[in-house]
Order: sequence, then C-alpha cells, then structure tokens
Amino acid sequence: MRAFLARFLSDPRVVQLPRLLWLPLLYGIVLPRRPHQVARKYRQIWSERGSPLRFLTLQLRGALAEALARRLAPQAAAVEAGMLYSSPELTQALAALQAAGARRVLVLPLFPQYCGATTGAVFDHVNAATARLPAPPQLRFVNDYHNDAAYLDALAASIAARRESSPDAGHLLISFHGIPQRSVDRGDPYQQQCQATARALAARLRLADRQWSLAFQSRFGAARWLTPYTRELLRQLPARGERSVTVVCPGFAVDCLETLEEIALENRAAFLAAGGEHYDYVPALNDGAPHAAALAALVLRHAADWLEPTAAAAGAHAGCVHARPADGAQPDPAQESGA
Repeated sequence: MRAFLARFLSDPRVVQLPRLLWLPLLYGIVLPRRPHQVARKYRQIWSERGSPLRFLTLQLRGALAEALARRLAPQAAAVEAGMLYSSPELTQALAALQAAGARRVLVLPLFPQYCGATTGAVFDHVNAATARLPAPPQLRFVNDYHNDAAYLDALAASIAARRESSPDAGHLLISFHGIPQRSVDRGDPYQQQCQATARALAARLRLADRQWSLAFQSRFGAARWLTPYTRELLRQLPARGERSVTVVCPGFAVDCLETLEEIALENRAAFLAAGGEHYDYVPALNDGAPHAAALAALVLRHAADWLEPTAAAAGAHAGCVHARPADGAQPDPAQESGA
C-alpha cells in the first residue's frame, strides 16, 4: 500500500502542488500514516478475488473483448487492461498488445468525464511508456464519453431497474468524484461534463428538477472543491422532507473503494443518522452486457478507419487498452487506495 501511494501521490497530475512543498509532506506525514487508514477501509470491501476495482476491470476487459469479437473478424483486435500505479501495469498491457501484433493502439481511459488528474494522467503515462519502445505503435486516445448515447442509455436503464425494484426510490442523487475548484478555474472541463451527464440522465428518466440532485464526493483538505459536497447534501435531504434516496455514481466505470465503502457504507450511515429512512446505492455498470456493448460501439467508432480495412484479415492489427489508475487514483488524497 505504501509503495502504491508513493507512486500515486507523487504524480504531479494527481497532486498539483510544487514538488518542493509537497514531497516532504508526502514522505514525512502522509506515507507514514495513510496506508494504515486506507487498509482499514479496504477490509470492509475486500473479497476472495481481491480488490473490487482490479477484478471488475479485468472482467470488463473480457466482456469488451467478447463484444468486439462478435462484430469483427477473428483476431482483428486485442483488448488489454492496464493501471498506472499498480498491477496489471500499463506497460504490461502495452507489451501484450505488441506481442499480439497490434501496430495501432486505441487508449480508452475508464473515466467517462475528462479530468486532467485522471484522464490526463493516463495520457502522460501512455506517451511516456510508448516513447521508450524501439518501435512504438500508432496511438489514438478517447478523451471522454460523458455524452455518449449508449453509455447514458445503459446508465439510465440500470437506475430505472433499481428504482422500480425499490419499495421507496425517493430522491435521485447523482454523485461524481470531486476535484479542487482551482482546477476548473484553470480550464478543466470536468465539472461541465459531469453536469451534462447528470442532466442527460435526468431527462432519460423523466425526472423533474426537484426529483434529483448533483453532488461531488471525496473532498479532501482545506481548499475549496466542487460543490455541493455529497455527504453534506445527504445530511440535508431529510430536513427537506426527502427521507428516501437513491445514489448513483456515473463517473465510475466499475465499483471501487469510493463507491463500495465511501458511498454505499459511510454516506449511507450519514444519511440515516440525519433522519433518512431508506438509502440505496445503484452499482456501477461493471462488466454488464449493456456496458460492454456501449464501450464496444465507442471503440469501433474511434477506430473505424483502422478496423474496417483489416476486418477480413486474419492478423491482429489493432489494439485497445483500458487505461485507468488503480483503485482510488482520483484527484483526492483522502481516498487513495490500490491493489
């Protein structure tokens, strides 16, 4: 855990402070304490298969590979999953694609909404890794898919199914991972894309403005982050007469520490302690067929000019790498955890 946190929190994309100021704090204060705190959180969600983010990401890789195989000629494309700060390493994923014969690589960060601290970090690491190769592949990046129709449809269907099966679905809270306000002030499009995703979901679910809210979770430190804060809003809802809430986190492709522990456990307790009566968390899309189909369509659209000429060929000419930081690799030192 300490080794992971050292790699994660020393990335200037993740913690955007001057290195001379941050690194002494990291090694002198954060790393001696934080691994133990994160380990306690992980014990509550750990499974026989290990980190949920890791095994769910690998299962999604398999589901996407199967979805693409149904639409392409045999071996027309290969799919690998890579993480920036833990296993399976991004470099291992790129090496596997090259071994499969891929000369072109489409990088799909598993972050629907672009953020410099997450998607930007993926781009940095991929470019650095391929620059060291003797024969680097041609690269193409997917910046975001926050307004992709198939992704939104899959999310809306999962929310609708969950609310229909709930005895009292109540208010819908759409929660995204927070980032410092200063990042948005400097031009990061993350907040705008989160708002667009939330509005599109509410429209698909035919919800009136009073029936849903948007909030940002995982705030850390004294600096101002995007508001409203998820936990504070959950504590306010019962006083407004909203004693039942359904929470969904559209910014997470698969479930991880921030959804399974922070949202499903910690925030549930906060809502009930404030007078709430019914709390339900809608799981991430994970490796479900609608999610795999949506990502397959996204890949085919971005790589259409690569795949169509090779669809009749037998060799593996194109590759797709799921690139995402390890569990908790978000712009928030309060929830940094890894497999």
